[in-house]
Amino acid sequence: MTQYMKVARVDDIQPGEKLRVEVDGAEVVVVNLDGTFYAIADVCTHDGGPLGEGALQGCALICPRHGARFDVRTGEALTRPAFEAAPTYAVKVLDGDVLVEAY
Repeated sequence: MTQYMKVARVDDIQPGEKLRVEVDGAEVVVVNLDGTFYAIADVCTHDGGPLGEGALQGCALICPRHGARFDVRTGEALTRPAFEAAPTYAVKVLDGDVLVEAY
């Protein structure tokens, strides 16, 4: 059975914003895209840098180190220098709480 951890309240992450959190020991970035929440590992697959320090443009999270872009919905690496997708986590909202899948 999949377990989830509460990481924030819905009001803590406004549309177009992101929040870095820890989920079961893993650094994760939770993003609000027009009221739908997504979670992606806080690590660039190019060099291990922190994605959460980068800018969010639409559905793309941009690594602040070398500019690789990742689709927060799927983890797909959209631009070089990254080629590998970043891990993503299931997210659900329950009674105003944002919950992220814990591994």
